[in-house]
Amino acid sequence: MKRSLLLPCIALLAACGSAPDSVQQGPDPKLPDPHRGLLPTMEIAKPAAWGNERPSVPQGYTITAIATDLLIPRQTLVLPNGDILVAEGKGGSAAKLTPKDIVAGFIKAQGTSSVKSGNRLTLLRDSDGDGVYEGRTVFADNLNAPYGLALIGDYLYVANQDSLVRFDYQDGQIQAGGPPVKITDLPSVINHHWTKSLTASPDGRFLYVGIGSNSNITERGLAAEADRAMVWQVDAQTGAHRVYATGLRNPTALTIQPGTGQLWASVNERDEIGPNLVPDYVTSVREGAFYGWPYSYWGQNVDTRVRPQNPQKVASAIRPDYAVGSHVATLGLSFSAPAMGARFADGLFVGEHGSWNRNPPAGYKVIFVPFNAGRPVDGPPIDFVTGFRSDDGKTRGRPVGVTVDPRGALIIADDLSNTIWRVTPDRRQILD
Repeated sequence: MKRSLLLPCIALLAACGSAPDSVQQGPDPKLPDPHRGLLPTMEIAKPAAWGNERPSVPQGYTITAIATDLLIPRQTLVLPNGDILVAEGKGGSAAKLTPKDIVAGFIKAQGTSSVKSGNRLTLLRDSDGDGVYEGRTVFADNLNAPYGLALIGDYLYVANQDSLVRFDYQDGQIQAGGPPVKITDLPSVINHHWTKSLTASPDGRFLYVGIGSNSNITERGLAAEADRAMVWQVDAQTGAHRVYATGLRNPTALTIQPGTGQLWASVNERDEIGPNLVPDYVTSVREGAFYGWPYSYWGQNVDTRVRPQNPQKVASAIRPDYAVGSHVATLGLSFSAPAMGARFADGLFVGEHGSWNRNPPAGYKVIFVPFNAGRPVDGPPIDFVTGFRSDDGKTRGRPVGVTVDPRGALIIADDLSNTIWRVTPDRRQILD
């Protein structure tokens, strides 16, 4: 489809939509009836430079850009000595099947960085602890769209879009000592959702890998979804894997809850049944559980588009723990720590990359989901970092990975401005 034909379609679509609904957030979201149109509502992001602007944080907190001019930073890992590893890159190879795919692809591209995929890991170092990361080296390159990162003892694990690999690592090392060792292949045929999220079990025995679906709602056929929309459990030493949980359309980030060892995931849900369906969510991931995709959403709400239907699978579907809003595109997940201040000491930070398929847009911020007794508190989340998108439609950044440094900082990867942000509390926030 030519650009000249795309633009009138985009203008028409951008004129339609509805405001985000606050009841779409929390443990018990109120779901409207599905609504299907010829094309989903779409809104083009309008990238703009930060200039003298900065994201907004709560009073008593400071945000600083600690690295700029990166090559599509996605996820980060804080190493034991305080160094920060940044996975840089962009993958995917799914062909466009319909005119709708072409229009959607064009619109999505307008809100992404134009820089070349880094396919590398960059290490940032603050040598004197003053919050300025003056050291910057390429730890490893020639990777294939690296995304998930995990450290177990003397091994650094990286989830490329097609494989799980391992580097030897010693504390303080600034560059890999050699090429990575492949632990296991990961599903990579088509790769509609290419990101492979990663975390390690508390005992270091297993790795968990999040693998997204190959379509929105099986439009490429069920055969294309083999080994997709699930979490694998991988033996960190041998690479042997098994299916841990299924029905998770796109589990974009994984983390372990401190104290309990429970696996949690952020999940991007399906599109094209309305601006307020289906809420993206964060949830504990139970071993052997089925979370609905593609047959149902938010438990046992049947998606009538799927053929053939599967009532038995729908009956087994369980509800996620906490809805964060429809189409916000959750890509980051990290449990907090007391050093982040009393108000934000217990809960989950969630990075919301932002919508492309609703008007007005949703997401484009980092939120905090408060916990009590190990579970999300009833009620909406708290905005923690905002200002990535302004009221005039200008988009200066898009949050991806969020990582808590237990010494008292939140690290945010922004893959539109290619920046790493660091948010810190002042001393009073910690004492209060």
